[in-house]
Amino acid sequence: MVSYTISKTDDYDRLVEMFIRHDLEFSIDEQLPTQIIQCWKAEDENGQLISGCVLAMRGGEYIIDGIATEPEYRKEKIGGKLLKLALEEAKKRGAEYVFLVAKAPGFFKKHGFKDISIEEVPELFDCYSCPQFQKTCHPEVMKIKL
Repeated sequence: MVSYTISKTDDYDRLVEMFIRHDLEFSIDEQLPTQIIQCWKAEDENGQLISGCVLAMRGGEYIIDGIATEPEYRKEKIGGKLLKLALEEAKKRGAEYVFLVAKAPGFFKKHGFKDISIEEVPELFDCYSCPQFQKTCHPEVMKIKL
């Protein structure tokens, strides 16, 4: 069993560095402003970042603005624990739904997220206007009802 600690963090930039390393797309030129609600991190006993999750608001909706776990720690279910914290926080704040763009949709389906059609997607993400959409990138937009 791996030893790690989960805590809230204000170090958004550190999480973004991890997300980019894991090929999650980040743009500082988002069409809609993003308000960071809360960030969580998991660190090993040496203080190394091994997982992170960001709950945010964009366009009046709650979103998971990034979540990643280092590959060697994925069997520890840390990402699921962080996602649960984010969903609990959103629910506590009165959210009815949480949206995300999934690189690993199977993970999110295990946690209750459902695919939504392009017609249902609020204009929260730049995916559909991106030139790589459905060429080199095939995202799945998902939501969960809280």
